Amino acid sequence: MANSRLQKLFAYLRPHATQASLGILALLIVNGVGVYIPLLIRDSIDELGITFSFDRIWHLVLLILILASLMWVIRMASRILIFGVGRRVEFDLKQKIFQHLLTLEPSYFSTNTAGDLINRATSDVENIRRLVGFAVLSLANTLFAYALTLPVMMLLNVRLTLMTLAVYPLMLITVQLFSDKLRNQQQVVQEELSNLSELIQEDMSGISLIKIYAQEENERRAFRSLNGQLLNANLNLARTRNILFPLIEALAYISLLLLLWLGSGSIDRGAITIGDFVALILYAERLVFPTALLGFTITAYQRGEVSIDRVESILTIDPKIKDTPEAIALPQPVQGQLTARNLSYTFPGSKIPALQEVNFTIEAGETVAIVGAIGSGKSTLANVLPRLLDIESNQVFLDGYDITKVCLSDLRGAIAYVPQESFLFSTSIKNNIRYGCPLSEQSEVEYAAKQAQIESEILNFPQQYETIVGERGITLSGGQRQRMALARALLVDAPVLILDDALSSVDNQTATQILKNLSTGVQRKTVIFISHQLSAAATADRIFVMEAGHIIQMGTHTELLQNPGLYRSLWSQHQIEEVLH
Repeated sequence: MANSRLQKLFAYLRPHATQASLGILALLIVNGVGVYIPLLIRDSIDELGITFSFDRIWHLVLLILILASLMWVIRMASRILIFGVGRRVEFDLKQKIFQHLLTLEPSYFSTNTAGDLINRATSDVENIRRLVGFAVLSLANTLFAYALTLPVMMLLNVRLTLMTLAVYPLMLITVQLFSDKLRNQQQVVQEELSNLSELIQEDMSGISLIKIYAQEENERRAFRSLNGQLLNANLNLARTRNILFPLIEALAYISLLLLLWLGSGSIDRGAITIGDFVALILYAERLVFPTALLGFTITAYQRGEVSIDRVESILTIDPKIKDTPEAIALPQPVQGQLTARNLSYTFPGSKIPALQEVNFTIEAGETVAIVGAIGSGKSTLANVLPRLLDIESNQVFLDGYDITKVCLSDLRGAIAYVPQESFLFSTSIKNNIRYGCPLSEQSEVEYAAKQAQIESEILNFPQQYETIVGERGITLSGGQRQRMALARALLVDAPVLILDDALSSVDNQTATQILKNLSTGVQRKTVIFISHQLSAAATADRIFVMEAGHIIQMGTHTELLQNPGLYRSLWSQHQIEEVLH
């Protein structure tokens, strides 16, 4: 698992290898200069011990100042380069996650909450950015510090060097003991953060419902509970870090104390010069900071590991509905004939088929209404046609072509679908209507609005087509949202139009007029109208009656009324309701 994470990390870095390499090379130069300065001081101290000269001291001070300034400039360049790589990796990952989410089928988002996905695309990606930036910088700096400093220390005095570093294995053991605990606690923090993000996202979306049912206090308690769990998770992580890091730092300074104790005796015996001793102290101090920083680096790495797993759990999901290698382009122009042959579909995890042995042919330009009780399979059928659900091959055909073997872009370009819940973006009415065709002219937008019987109401708004509808179209009524979504579908001008109970909030007269508009004209669309509004459905060329996943009746309104069955019962019930109203 650890190897796979490292492989993923290198894969993130690979596009920016040149910039990362330059940053690491700059660190190598910095550490090289850092190793040279103590040797310069050593030589000067030994030399001044023989012949004291103020000129020599000023020369040394100036040289060290120049070298220190050079180190600062190069170190800043290394930080800019490596942290820049982290930001670029962050950009790449966010782009990659978003693009991948767009390829996944709607069912994926019904089992994975928006709050959790948002947290993975933001907080987790930020942790990976820190890993690529801060952790890589720190690890490279620590590696170079040890690789360049230790050999020089050994040349100065092997015994003192070994005694000074004797406690360092204890640091590694200490870090290892805390490693799994840190990783697990970091994972808990990320999960609690996702839960909190999910609650915020849901409450903001459902704020009207919260107020209608006066549930503000319950939501406050729920937020306090989740926020408390996040606080406890962060405190546990902080507690572990506050134990680990001082331990590492204390061990690092013990090594320095050992050097001071043993070094004074070595000077007294003449084993080393005062210059060598000062150089060893400077080198030991050089290793204290990288060693103490190792704890913070470990934390960044632990967070990064957890976040890599969470991000990759999205990126490794293979879309169930995608173009096959042999997918074909749909010949143009599309006529709009739809055929189902023994169509069956069962939702994952369910034992009862939502569709069973469904057979029909809908001719190009025909308007077909589909009616039936709730749960009879109407919406499932609507979702199957544009391949929003993963069906087997050789069951549904558009103009004689198996839809599972047609390019998805061509298939969905030929089918305009208005679902039960009309989703509008928080932008202008104009931009919402032309969402499927962003470059449409104003006249085309207005014509689509007229067909959807919504233009007169748009013109009553103060800013008309430039009116901002608010999040999910909150400023509009249910009927207005539905007709706005219908106008959006009509502007696309696809040969097939599916209305899945998309006029449920519109009165029967308006719904009937909309269907009449769609059924007339030179270029008639193939319209599938799923509805409980039987008055509007009765105007369709044919009516399909569904029950328990089967189409149990087909025919015109007149034909179906002449035969006993479910449709006649539904129509009788509808007539009674009309009288009562």
